[in-house]
Amino acid sequence: MPGRGPKKRGRGGDPAEHLRLLTELLPAEAAADDDAWLPAPLDPAVFFPEPAPIELEVGCGKGLFLASAAAAQPERNYLGVELAPGYAKLTAARCAARSLPNAQVISGDATLLIRSLLADHCVQAVHVYFPDPWWKARHRKRRVLCEPFFQQAARILAPDGTVHAWTDVEEYFLEAMEAAAATGLFQPPRSVPEPVAQNDFDYRTHFERRTRLADKPVWRAELDRSDRSPPNRQPITPYERIRLRTAATKTDESSRPTK
Repeated sequence: MPGRGPKKRGRGGDPAEHLRLLTELLPAEAAADDDAWLPAPLDPAVFFPEPAPIELEVGCGKGLFLASAAAAQPERNYLGVELAPGYAKLTAARCAARSLPNAQVISGDATLLIRSLLADHCVQAVHVYFPDPWWKARHRKRRVLCEPFFQQAARILAPDGTVHAWTDVEEYFLEAMEAAAATGLFQPPRSVPEPVAQNDFDYRTHFERRTRLADKPVWRAELDRSDRSPPNRQPITPYERIRLRTAATKTDESSRPTK
């Protein structure tokens, strides 16, 4: 189940050293009232012991890509953002087990983080692998790969940065490419050939492994930034401030010692 974390800690470091809560990254005034509010920009470089290009994964799930990429490229820093707390903890535990100082996880809403908090030009790449397609028509507005997302992804990317987008839903893929093109902030998408997988760790994510083993297609693209200037950061909405206040309250309650 998505809400469950690892049952036990493996060898390596402390998972807590790899995990941060989005609510704890925001000043107390984030939940002070119900007005729209723009926090100070956050440079994710503060999360890592060594300066290096940062790559952001939106929705890191069980952490296969984040941990594998961080282990394979120690000269880069990897930051994952995961909405489901159990999966965020699982990814942090995976990174701790492999003692990866260049891998960090934020538990929280990636959309809010990217749109309202991360500083301009702070990451070299944004990875989005197999996001929820939200099949029902009334839920389509929840899709991550939409025009507002690409606008803010372009803002946080370095001028030579890239968005990596993979999905097993052709309709969603085509819609996402149209949304990216509509912003004018990216070059035409580059196709990505299907990599050869010789073992389970050669897949980007667990979902890719499951999809390909079922002989189903995967649509992949890389989108490089164009020269056009992106929009500014957007404020946190009143509704989001209410959600943050509720989340902060639940965190405080869960951290209280039991009698």
